Amino acid sequence: MTISGLGPHGERAAPPERVSLLPEDVAAARAVTRRVAIVLHTLDGDWTKLQISGMLGIFGDCGVVVTEVVDCGFSADRQVAELDRLIAVAPDAIVALPVANEQVAAAFRRVSEAGIRLVLLENVPTGLLPGSHYTSLVSSDNFGLGKMAAAGLAPHLVEGAAVGVLGFAADFFATNEREIAFTNWMQANRPDVRIYVRRFGAMDEAADLALRMIADHPDISGFFVVWDTPANAVATRLQSAGRMPAMATVDLGEDVAIALAAGRQFVSVAAQQPFQQGVAAARTTILALLGRTVPAWIAMPGVSVAHSNVAESFQIIWRKPAPREVLRLLGLTP
Repeated sequence: MTISGLGPHGERAAPPERVSLLPEDVAAARAVTRRVAIVLHTLDGDWTKLQISGMLGIFGDCGVVVTEVVDCGFSADRQVAELDRLIAVAPDAIVALPVANEQVAAAFRRVSEAGIRLVLLENVPTGLLPGSHYTSLVSSDNFGLGKMAAAGLAPHLVEGAAVGVLGFAADFFATNEREIAFTNWMQANRPDVRIYVRRFGAMDEAADLALRMIADHPDISGFFVVWDTPANAVATRLQSAGRMPAMATVDLGEDVAIALAAGRQFVSVAAQQPFQQGVAAARTTILALLGRTVPAWIAMPGVSVAHSNVAESFQIIWRKPAPREVLRLLGLTP
């Protein structure tokens, strides 16, 4: 496993195999009923559902009861309120994806101060330290995902091309890493490429922002959007406007998979592995509840997806067959 980035405090990555469960660990976990709450940025989308599925299976195998799965709707205020509510309920552990940094940091500190084990996904709020305020961060190699997307887009850019980068306006570790890595890779490997960066604050802003970028820089022939839901909205809006730039993004949603198979717009996808990440997060939580030492940062490698491997990559990532439209477009089914 090759991990390109460093953790939020400069940590080297530990592979998910470091938190494997031995039979005696499972037996010890099942000996005492424990309660865990899952607090996520959103419950919309296949990525979230698959991550939850990975967690629930492991928790169930180990006799750990998931008492609730909380949807924060990308709202920092809602996440703070839900964490404070959970502190009063006092589960044994909380697995959470922080929706912001400074706005939610105090609430996450209160979780730790209440003696509740805290395992974070993808992001660490400002000032929180492993071992003091949280047990472990379980994330994708987001820096590696940004590099992967850039390497996949580069062959589709002519000499001196202009590329639009649409980042996320929130101070969010995962998307920050992707944007930085994409730009760094292009500057190192394609110094001829001119990069224009804008950031959207909400997903429904990304498409409008892309149109404004095209208006300001009509020579843009490629786009990188930091995850697939806004990227698909950008692709649809640009196509309606008569523009078909080569596009790269992170995450292999169904719409993006179909576009890859059809050979339109999307040429490079750096995909996370949400099911495996959920499995790793659950195993980390169980080991922490058993008093075992776990790594400060556990990272999942990405999967590089292009037209040539979209069907098998979809199976690896989503644990189900590729959409029939993907198979049809690839000539793999009538």
